[in-house]
Amino acid sequence: MLLSFDIAPEAIVEHDDWHTHEHLPERLSIPGFLRGSRWIATQGKPRYFVMYEVEGLDILAGAAYLERLNNPTPWTKKMMAHYRGMTRGFCTVSNSFGAGIGQTALLIRFKPDPGKKTTLRKWLLEEALPGLPSKVGLASAHLFEAALTPQSTNEQRIRGKDAPVDSALLITGYSAESVAAQFQSEFS
Repeated sequence: MLLSFDIAPEAIVEHDDWHTHEHLPERLSIPGFLRGSRWIATQGKPRYFVMYEVEGLDILAGAAYLERLNNPTPWTKKMMAHYRGMTRGFCTVSNSFGAGIGQTALLIRFKPDPGKKTTLRKWLLEEALPGLPSKVGLASAHLFEAALTPQSTNEQRIRGKDAPVDSALLITGYSAESVAAQFQSEFS
């Protein structure tokens, strides 16, 4: 699951406390949730990128997850009102290259032109992404593609309609400059 969003400026400090001490532990207590990470933009918007890894897409349509979304805690209800511009997608990982996740990341969300989707996908998976992790400063590259449409829930009704994710690239590395340069040279 990929999420990106902003938070009303006056709620950022409380959001980060809530997200760290209540929200992530709550989500990770749901059977089938394996890992969650929150990234903060050093430039541009949106401010936040959150990624949850699950055993399978069925977990995201399952009763345990939907029960949490439809019965938010009081603190969750308070924080959801501060969300702005939520993009939320349930995706498959089409392929991953490299080992691990670097300390800096670049997320590129995109929607291919329908007539070019197959060609773009082939180029990404066969030419552009496989060699990235071997470049100085880079660690991994991942292609995500939408696989399931999220259901509308009480949490979503509080924060407003979520925009979908069609496709996304996540490129990570140990050098912010190298990750940024890769965007400029290969994916701009």
